Amino acid sequence: QVQLVESGGGLVQAGGSLRLSCAASGSIFSIDGLGWFRQAPGKQREFLAVIGSNGSTRYADSVKGRFTISRDNAKNTVYLQMNALKPEDTAVYYCTRAIGALPFGSWGQGTQVTVSS
Repeated sequence: QVQLVESGGGLVQAGGSLRLSCAASGSIFSIDGLGWFRQAPGKQREFLAVIGSNGSTRYADSVKGRFTISRDNAKNTVYLQMNALKPEDTAVYYCTRAIGALPFGSWGQGTQVTVSS
């Protein structure tokens, strides 16, 4: 089973950008849906974006136009480019396998993103 490890989080000012990475322990070439989710303190984990094996993407309304998901099968990595960050984007960000907006893989440690106002 492919393990996914998130990285790239940090502290950024509102309006800034970050790029998160999700590195897989094996090939992601044949994995269809790979998604990003986040969980803010006191809130449920929420869907952000998913990318299919053919490069098709889907986004939550809350991040559409600001976040971009991409995948590099050669590097077995999925990325989440986050622009125009807002304080409400502060959360722990996770990647996992997904079917549409529904996660079905296991959860890793995640990576913390903190956006200061």
